[in-house]
Parts: sequence; structure tokens; C-alpha cells
Amino acid sequence: MDDNNIMRVGVVGAGWIAEKAAITLNGLGTCRCYAIASRTMEKAEAFAKKWGVPKAYGSYAELYADPDVDLVYVATPHSHHYEVTRDALMAGKPCLVEKAFMANHAQSEAIVKLAKERGLFLAEAIWTRYQPAVSIIRELIDNGRIGTPRLVTATLGYSMGNKPRIMRPDLCGGALLDLGVYALNFVRMFFPADIISMEGQCVKSDTGMDLTNAITLILADGMLCNLQSSAACVGDNIGVIAGTDGNLIIDNINNPHKITVNTHDREFVEDIYVPKQITGYEYQFLACRKALAEGLLEPREMPLQETLYVMQLMDDLRKKWDVRYPMDDEEWQ
Repeated sequence: MDDNNIMRVGVVGAGWIAEKAAITLNGLGTCRCYAIASRTMEKAEAFAKKWGVPKAYGSYAELYADPDVDLVYVATPHSHHYEVTRDALMAGKPCLVEKAFMANHAQSEAIVKLAKERGLFLAEAIWTRYQPAVSIIRELIDNGRIGTPRLVTATLGYSMGNKPRIMRPDLCGGALLDLGVYALNFVRMFFPADIISMEGQCVKSDTGMDLTNAITLILADGMLCNLQSSAACVGDNIGVIAGTDGNLIIDNINNPHKITVNTHDREFVEDIYVPKQITGYEYQFLACRKALAEGLLEPREMPLQETLYVMQLMDDLRKKWDVRYPMDDEEWQ
């Protein structure tokens, strides 16, 4: 960090997620978008000019070599996360990696092992895990506002057309890694009990990728969870946590803004709004800054063991559905 304790973030990849990160970092006083790297200098310079980024690099390696980069934010498609994160770690850089963390569990396990061997900070940038809605919802549950939770339902759907990152196996396509990961994390961040049963179905594209899927989980504590995600339609994106004495309705599991509390007979009690945000991405950057300042190797909000657990769940689902990526070949059986 610089003399003012500002965390300087180097962004790898110059797509729309990187733009959202730049907007976020530009709005924070304790972090800044310090560098951008793309595969071409032209694209990097255009990004830097548009978003006021001081440094632009036409290769990823140049960004890793910059001694002033405190944290590398991996914003490439998830099919490229393994190579980019490995190279950044080998160059001695802490990393925050966009979801889905890697293509599969094998890649995830290898990257986590590498980070630990090198004593470097590593985190998954699944933004919902870091947002203030998490602590609000946990407190409501812990305080017994809905009694004993028994059922979770969650849907996340966007009509994405024929985007390559959804349709192509080599880009780790499908709804699961792009959207279903949020539904799985919606369950896990409130109800971390062991999953004793997991079933699922999907509708595939002509390229063999899951376009729409439905997942049912039964947890060891008696919870049942019904989850749906789709890259083929516009979902309501609502999450519901139903208990013996009421329920919580979360307006958007992908970026909650409002939590509605209902009691018996679905009688309205109150709406709780989350704090005003820049984009919602700020909380993951602030969590990384705090963890780095404290000398931690992973964030408290999203432990690496939890990242590995969710990656294994998605591997297991894809095996059930026979949704395969080229990078699965060696470890898939």
C-alpha cells in the first residue's frame, strides 16, 4: 500500500466486469484502480483513459512485475482464471479472483495449494458473500424473527442470448458457473450444514452447456433448498428463507437491496434496506484491504475452504448432467 494506506489494485482483463471494478474503486477513498492489463496495449490504454487508471499494460506479465500493485484482481473469463492466477501468484502477487473461482475443483485445489506454499493472500470475488445484507439476514435468523428455518428457495435468471461465454465449452459456458454459483452460495452463507442429498436437472444448449438448471439440496439440519438458475430467461431473482414463524424475502440474491420480514400468515412486518452502495463490489475490495493489512492469507467473509466446497458441488452437478469442459479431461473420472 502507498504512504496513505491506499490499496493499489491491478486489474487483469478489460471487459465489463473490469469496468465495474474501476467504477467501484474510483469511488473508494482507501482503494484505487492503479493499473489495467489487457492482451493488447491499445485496449489497455483505451480502458485507462476512459476510467482514469494511471498505468496501462499490454501484457499481464507487465502488471505482475509492477512493484506498486498491492492486489491483482482477476477479471478474465473463468476459463482463464487458472493460468492468470497461477502466473500472478508465481510473481508474488496477492489475488482476488472473480467467480466462478476456477473451471473445476482440481484447478481450485491446485491454486489454493500454490498460494499457501508461497504465503500469499488469495480470495474469490463472489460479491454477495461480502455485502452487508449477509450480516443483516444472519442476525434476523439468529434472533428468531422467523422461527426455525425449514425451506430456502432462490432463483437467478438472465436472458443472455448466444453469448460465447455461455455457449462455448472452452469458455466454461452454461448457467451453473455463471449464475447457479450465486444460488448455491445463497444457501451456504446462511446454512452451512452438511449437504446429505443433492439432485439436479438441466436443459442444455446445442453446444452441451446447461442453459437452465434446477437443484434440490437436503441439509443435515433438516433444511430443504430449491434453487434455479438460467441464462435463457428473465428470472425474478428472489430468495426466500421460510421458517416456522415467518419468512424473509430477499429482493435479489445477486445483489440484495431489500429484505422483507413477514410473520405468521405472511403478515408484513418490515422492510430492511441495505446501505447505499457504489456498485456492491466495494465490499470485496474493502475486505481484501482489511485482510492484507492484518496479514491474513484469506478473507474471513469467504474462506478458501468454502470456495473449494462450492467448486466441488458444481463439479458433482456437471458430472450428473454430463456438462464437460476441455480442462476437465484429466481429472474428470
